[in-house]
Amino acid sequence: MNRILSFSKRNFLEIIRDPLSYIFCLGFPLIMLVVMTLVNDTIPKETGMTIFRIDNLSGGIAVFGMTFLMMFMCLSVVKDRAGAFLIRLYATPMKSGDFISGYIFPLFILSILQSAITFFASYMISLITAVEINVLGMCLAVISLMPTTIMFISLGVLFGTLFSEKAAPGLCSIVISLGSFLGGIWFDVKGAGGILEIICTVLPFYHSVETARSAINLNSDIFVHLLITIGYAFLITAVSVIVFKNKMRADLS
Repeated sequence: MNRILSFSKRNFLEIIRDPLSYIFCLGFPLIMLVVMTLVNDTIPKETGMTIFRIDNLSGGIAVFGMTFLMMFMCLSVVKDRAGAFLIRLYATPMKSGDFISGYIFPLFILSILQSAITFFASYMISLITAVEINVLGMCLAVISLMPTTIMFISLGVLFGTLFSEKAAPGLCSIVISLGSFLGGIWFDVKGAGGILEIICTVLPFYHSVETARSAINLNSDIFVHLLITIGYAFLITAVSVIVFKNKMRADLS
């Protein structure tokens, strides 16, 4: 446990020293909240479009912010591999699970802070726009998004382990774009229907967003979406541990 905590502390300090982490993980989601709220004000009420209304938007933006944690996790792993830092640590008694835990834990803490700030900003916007938003639901959303956090961070570990310093950031950018689009943050998935809806419901991003939205609205649909998200989080984390372990063995041989 001491080894995990020491490694986690080192990774936490590396992240908070990077000013880009504040811009993308905290600043950018807040900017998107404001921008999309302004967009919502330009939409005629007669259309009945509520996707950008703050009570629906906040959950999606919280998930959108988590996608950047994946990128920072990926870059951190790639950087450690490129600098031979991990090679030196392989000589220690640390196991592959210790490394994964040491990477996940600090970003997991940051994700909770990120979600709390996003939902607090959403509440302030709701007061300004006179849109009712459930405070208890937002607190529940922070908790219900924990599996989503683990899923994205584990994806970052997986990409950082498999790909090079040049390829990994590009792949993460693709996942961020696809995740925000196929997650239904910017459009109504059920309203779109057809093949697009099927694709969205098969992938985990949509269920992550719907978990947050259901939590905020205290909707019973949260259980279905949450279970699917937990399943994906468990699967991706398990794969990342296996791949990291195999990579670790290959580097030592």
